[in-house]
Amino acid sequence: MRNRRVWTVPTSSPKEASSRVANPHVGLQYPEKMTQDRPLLAVQEALKKCFLVVEEQQGLWQSALQDCQPLLSSLSNLAEQLQAAQNLRFEDVPALRAFPDLKERLRRKQLAAGDIVLDKLGERLAILLKVRDVVSSHVERVFQIYEQHADTVGIDAVLQPSAVSPSVADMLEWLQDIERHYRKSYLNRKYLLSSIRWGDLANIQALPKAWDRISKDEHQDLVQDILLSVSFFLEQ
Repeated sequence: MRNRRVWTVPTSSPKEASSRVANPHVGLQYPEKMTQDRPLLAVQEALKKCFLVVEEQQGLWQSALQDCQPLLSSLSNLAEQLQAAQNLRFEDVPALRAFPDLKERLRRKQLAAGDIVLDKLGERLAILLKVRDVVSSHVERVFQIYEQHADTVGIDAVLQPSAVSPSVADMLEWLQDIERHYRKSYLNRKYLLSSIRWGDLANIQALPKAWDRISKDEHQDLVQDILLSVSFFLEQ
């Protein structure tokens, strides 16, 4: 496993940085030479490209998550039907006595329908994995570019926001937050779906609530808040 990057420069939250951008003259100075600093511009350009990728991938991520909700509900309903069929004594129902294999045929049909739903959930999980990997690779590239120019750019320029942009330090920190968010969210959802066993119908019936708990435990607006904080920067 590769070593994780550690970013130790003190930074601020997206909302704090947004406040600074909205009030550029409050205790801040903006040296004109910053706009002519080629190494700094290279880092800023890499940041911009990465945030644009995040913006695109976030749309795919949200769409996949939304698709999962009805699929989980369908799976839960199938588990309830399977449970009801298991509890029913078909031989005690006069109209069903002529069909001794009906219970097993019904079970096979329900399990086949469940497998179709599981395949669709697997497709959505694959989308989440791809989003995680795409974002991770672009974040990695940004840090590579930053490390190439760090000595030339200098710490003062890294910590200095502008009228339309948070500081480089803030944006690097936020990219790490985004990468961590996708990684943790994907693993939690993968673990939940990997726990599905047809022998444990109660667990399958509880899937929608378990999925919702994962969402509630996350900072659901993290990525969107950060994208809002860099919106002016991305328009430049």
